[in-house]
Amino acid sequence: MIAFKRLIHSGRPLFSPGLKLDPNYKLKCGLEIHTQLKTKYKLFSLSSTKFNSEPNTNVSYFDCGLPGTLPKLNPEALYLALKTAVALNSDVQSFSTFDRKHYFYPDQPQGFQITQRYHPIAKNGYVELNSKFDDIAEDLKIINIEQIQIEQDTGKTTYDKFDKLIKVDLNRSNIPLIELVTKPDFENMSQIRAFIKKYQTLVKHLDVCTGDLETGAIRIDLNVSINGGERVEVKNLGSSSELASALKSEYQRQIRMSKENTPVIQETRGWDGKETVRLRSKEDAVEYRYVPDSELPFINLDPGISQEIAATLPDLPDTIITKLISKPYNLELKHAKFFIENKDILNYYYDLFKIVVTDAGKDYRVANNWLVHELIGAFSKFEVPLDVSLIPPTKLGEIIIMVSNDELTSTSAKLLLSQLVKSPSDKDLTIQELIGKYDVGKIKDITEDELSEAIEEVCIDIIENNQDVIEKIITGKPKSINYLIGLAMRETNGKVNSKVIESKFKQLIANYK
Repeated sequence: MIAFKRLIHSGRPLFSPGLKLDPNYKLKCGLEIHTQLKTKYKLFSLSSTKFNSEPNTNVSYFDCGLPGTLPKLNPEALYLALKTAVALNSDVQSFSTFDRKHYFYPDQPQGFQITQRYHPIAKNGYVELNSKFDDIAEDLKIINIEQIQIEQDTGKTTYDKFDKLIKVDLNRSNIPLIELVTKPDFENMSQIRAFIKKYQTLVKHLDVCTGDLETGAIRIDLNVSINGGERVEVKNLGSSSELASALKSEYQRQIRMSKENTPVIQETRGWDGKETVRLRSKEDAVEYRYVPDSELPFINLDPGISQEIAATLPDLPDTIITKLISKPYNLELKHAKFFIENKDILNYYYDLFKIVVTDAGKDYRVANNWLVHELIGAFSKFEVPLDVSLIPPTKLGEIIIMVSNDELTSTSAKLLLSQLVKSPSDKDLTIQELIGKYDVGKIKDITEDELSEAIEEVCIDIIENNQDVIEKIITGKPKSINYLIGLAMRETNGKVNSKVIESKFKQLIANYK
């Protein structure tokens, strides 16, 4: 939960760039991003795609390559691929086909992978990186997308050190993927970081993929070259730190080879945690023996499918961010980006804004501050996972309005939020019941003169016991009064407005002088 607060308030990037470019060696980089689609069933079978199941429990005869089993395309996977392609400004192809990419690994029992080599589902897209929204130095950078293709995932192999065996789990086999291939348009790490962050946010926003690198829902290959030389592919980077470190290692390796007059050869490399290591020579298409899949029909789409899908898409992240940082919301950019990356909080914010600002006529800053700093801050303070269902927008809105109407002190309101976060069992209580349970309501059945006299007694007692603080205030450190106010708020159980207490302290200290 602490990560939520750091992300909002620090604006910390997804991962540190960590790569200083040598002006004599121009970096060119492209990405191949493999994205697992959020479908109920696998790409060509009715096996479940449930994550983290026991090994080999979500496997059909087709998934494990038994002879005689036939594939049948999951239309949900096709639809999610089309949504992504349209959102990425790609040209959806009216005609596309599936091909077999032949190779044998234990995690690919059919002996081939079904993919789209020759006629992919989409081509020629682009992503616009804008310095207004993305952490790049350039005002504008266009990353072109060569193609988007649908393909099946492979299984997963692990090495059992105890049994000294390679174990194969086919749960992941045949899970639907889209592979996005960019042009080699990246020239530095900040562009790569911004693109991946933007892509993750988009697929999560569209509910196409969970967007997680660490769980393997998104896996990335790097294609790296310097000064227009041979391209080297670095495979299967599964985390942001791996991506940054692998790029740095490979860039520096190619520079060393260039300085030593050693040619860089086209090859496939992996990442061992310290450096990139050679896996194999880079295969050409002919070595994979691509052939059309004879068991799957062609995909023929209506030429107007892109327009139809575009009409069903929600507002995309950049559009929403522009709206959130403008009137009437006026959010800070870092907060708007955080809301976009967390859809449940974005929807919560819209509901809260309507209750507090649109319907009750309160200032937008009140809604923004209470959600960002007080509600999310309370979860962070107690290191509790963020769960906005504990305090629905109607309940938080009521608290905010009561504070604005001087029916509840801000200190009492913050105490209520803290109690709701720490004690989820209280979530079904009304605000009035919560106020009564924790005795944080404003003082009643007392005249203004009696209240003023009681506050003065508290303040005088605090002054007498904190002469060192009074001395600081008198000698030119006026902010020290906040310490006294905090003591008085604690003494009055937050039932008295802090401004009233501050005014009383200033009056007494002025007379004290």
